[in-house]
Amino acid sequence: MRVTKATPAAGRRVLADFRADRRILLLAAMAVVIGAAGTVAAWGLLALIALVTNLVWFGRIDTALVSLAQVKPSWWMVAAPILGGLVIGLMARYGSEKIRGHGIPEAIEAILIGGSRMSPRVAVLKPVSSAISIGTGGPFGAEGPIIMTGGAIGSLFAQFFHLSAAERKTLLVAGAAAGMTAIFGTPVAAILLAVELLLFEWRPRSFIPVTAAVVTATMLRPALLGAGPLFPFAADPVLPWWGLVLCAGLGAATGLLSCALTSLLYALEDRFEHLPVHWMWWPALGGLIVGLGGLIEPRALGVGYDVIGDLLGGHIVLGAVLTILVVKAVIWLVALSSGTSGGVLAPLLIIGGAMGWLAGTALPGEPGYWALLGMAAMLGGTMPAPLTGALFAVEVTGDLHALPALLAASVSAYAVTVLVLKRSILTEKIARRGQHITREYGIDPHQFTRVSEVMVRAVETLPGHLPIREAVAVLERGQHRAYPVIDEAGRPVGFVTRADILLWGAEGGHGEERLDEQVSDAALPVIHPEDVTAHAIEKMLASNRGRLPVVDPESRALLGLVTRRDLLQVQASFSRAETERRAYFVRKRA
Repeated sequence: MRVTKATPAAGRRVLADFRADRRILLLAAMAVVIGAAGTVAAWGLLALIALVTNLVWFGRIDTALVSLAQVKPSWWMVAAPILGGLVIGLMARYGSEKIRGHGIPEAIEAILIGGSRMSPRVAVLKPVSSAISIGTGGPFGAEGPIIMTGGAIGSLFAQFFHLSAAERKTLLVAGAAAGMTAIFGTPVAAILLAVELLLFEWRPRSFIPVTAAVVTATMLRPALLGAGPLFPFAADPVLPWWGLVLCAGLGAATGLLSCALTSLLYALEDRFEHLPVHWMWWPALGGLIVGLGGLIEPRALGVGYDVIGDLLGGHIVLGAVLTILVVKAVIWLVALSSGTSGGVLAPLLIIGGAMGWLAGTALPGEPGYWALLGMAAMLGGTMPAPLTGALFAVEVTGDLHALPALLAASVSAYAVTVLVLKRSILTEKIARRGQHITREYGIDPHQFTRVSEVMVRAVETLPGHLPIREAVAVLERGQHRAYPVIDEAGRPVGFVTRADILLWGAEGGHGEERLDEQVSDAALPVIHPEDVTAHAIEKMLASNRGRLPVVDPESRALLGLVTRRDLLQVQASFSRAETERRAYFVRKRA
């Protein structure tokens, strides 16, 4: 057994790790509370949507979700969406403009530039405005609003405690993921959505609390919203050995449709920007198109969960699918670009499912199977979140056997959208507000590169007992701008720079004084060889220094120096690994 000597540096690291572990447990405990609150909020949102729907279309007080397929076309079918849009415009103008849109970009923006702080006003107005929008016929889902609402609950809860912005982000995302889990019963997909779209990291500090919130929502959901998959499905066909090629082809076609929808959405948004009326009136104008679409196909209005069920179950005919696909896409694009409130997941599922169903009429198996693949592909390509798209389809149907085909379709759609579009339907909206978000998830090279790999080992030093007069002479003829000063044991006590020469020359009278009497710094920050370069960057920023001495953790003797230039080499090496291309198994030319 190997026994190592305890050092002060090792002790500090153990204490820091212990404190970090305590913070994770504290955040997880908070996330349980937020998960419960997010589940209740999801139940309340669905009940509110159903209440508004029943009041507007059937004149009754009821909180049971109903389909609008039984609504007969009339003038009210046009008037109701217009009135709903007018109310939402007033709420956005005089309440909070942040309720406009489908919620996920707003949650991302709060994380990126708002310190993960959201206002109580948004937590109240977002679900109310969404219920009015969807209840009056808006072709949206409840998932975007609940992500925004659950995120607001997590953010508000976090603001009562002394937490960092990163910790508030964790609790914000915990609330959002819990809300999505409660709506759809998809815990794994909710966690993946949190990682792919909201967290921008995969760390225990964030992953464990978010999972705690999602598990809490999963436990509470049966009591409030029911158990089991939302759209049970298990009619998987026996495909030929090359069947996954068909799945990937459907995914690629769905990806092209996703690109077209995203481009059309922002083209329409640009058109609304040029209207000679205040944006408060835009949702009402969008409501006009929604109402006209409802006259053509009433089932295109509202959440449309019944349509999803019919697409999967095959209880629908070709003409109806074609009509729903066209009408749903048109009214969804116009309504969303007008700035009204509502989610995008349910409309994407319907549009992707309709396309997959139509393709499935010419492919092996039932059209419902290909509708399922189209849903996953549309979700994975548009968001873009391919893993979320595949796992979401599995959990919402309970069909685990379809996972390989779902992955093929979802990743193919994702590949198409990444190659065709610069930004996704989510990041484009944020980019238009001046923020840039990369669509790639990677590891910071500074998090795994050790200081020992980049530090300068051959360091010229000055002994602390050296008279200042001699030190000045060394600096005047030396090649470096700064030299570390060490004591008799080789431990760094400070730095002497060329600027010090000018200062001493102006003051005079320091010629015979010892160098360490002028430059000794008890607060001199040091770094250890086994530390990662990210830690060195943090120390440089905290101390406002451009170089740090690297010391032995036990003796504190100087081993080398690390400078800003050395740290830049880490990124340069990482860039070379990405861009330099070389073949090794080739014949060399003579």
